[in-house]
Amino acid sequence: MCKRLRSFCYNLLGMARSNNNYSLKYFDTIKSRKVKWLWYPYIPYGKITIVQGDPGDGKTTFVLNLVARLTLGQPLPHSDKKSDPIVVVYQNAEDSVEDTIKPRLESIKADCSKVVYLEYDGDPMTLSDDRIEKAIIDSGAKLFVFDPLQAFIGDADMNRAGDIRALMLKLTSVADKTGCAVVLVGHMNKGTSGKGIYRGLGSIDIAAAARSVLLIGRIKGNSDIRAVVHIKSNLAPEGESLAFELSKQNGFKWFDEYDITQEELLCDAGTTDDSKLGEAIKVLSMLLYDKNMLATNIFEECKNAGIGVRTLKTAKNILGIKSIRHDGKWYWSQANIKGKSNG
Repeated sequence: MCKRLRSFCYNLLGMARSNNNYSLKYFDTIKSRKVKWLWYPYIPYGKITIVQGDPGDGKTTFVLNLVARLTLGQPLPHSDKKSDPIVVVYQNAEDSVEDTIKPRLESIKADCSKVVYLEYDGDPMTLSDDRIEKAIIDSGAKLFVFDPLQAFIGDADMNRAGDIRALMLKLTSVADKTGCAVVLVGHMNKGTSGKGIYRGLGSIDIAAAARSVLLIGRIKGNSDIRAVVHIKSNLAPEGESLAFELSKQNGFKWFDEYDITQEELLCDAGTTDDSKLGEAIKVLSMLLYDKNMLATNIFEECKNAGIGVRTLKTAKNILGIKSIRHDGKWYWSQANIKGKSNG
């Protein structure tokens, strides 16, 4: 008897004996499919991604800048891939859409005709709300953002595994069914030790349901720089750490790569001015204080000081140092000199 016929007979017999309503499916009947990506390897389509960090560390700013690029079809950080503009549902429970969200979207040149939110009467929205799936279908959205996650838990107990599993199971199903990427922006607890995956508020089942988790935090010793560390990735290798500057003087600026681990970001290993990055910043500032210098000589000096190439390039980005070709050679400079600049 073939497996499918055997399964069919067993199902009939089982349903006759009990009220259990289920069927057995063999994996040879399942058609495999590849994971699709909104932003590889950080945000997959049809799955849940968490962006977490302490209040005020730039989570919303980070997400809104991604939203702006997506509505314009621009490449995302650490990627040169252009795509068609997409519609984004951005559901924020803390800020006014008129005097806060809309002005922020305008300031970063987002296409506001492609950013939508749900305005409704009646029961507050939760992560298991049927209106989520309907909104995705009606708008054609490819990304749905809940900011912050904690505002959409409803009457469930965030620390109770059973409550959280039910919510996340429904949301996971909606994401899979629609193919829409779902991003949950979450605060962190007040713990000072342990891996970042355990620092999110509420039950660990929240992070367990996500296929990707991004940790955002300030750099100790340079609070204008916020690092983005990929601390969980079930569907691809963890991505390189990124960073952005958020300051009154320069506004928002991306850094495509940043040499930092989650332990350093959480201060378990202590990122201070005496760390390798802080040392690299000091060395570069000293070497280029009043002159330009051959890039090969800078690499050699930093190698002798035990500073790696990635750390050196991160320090270069932070200091705004330019690479300039002059007389057939590449120099690093903090001032303008004649020659062809390579940024």
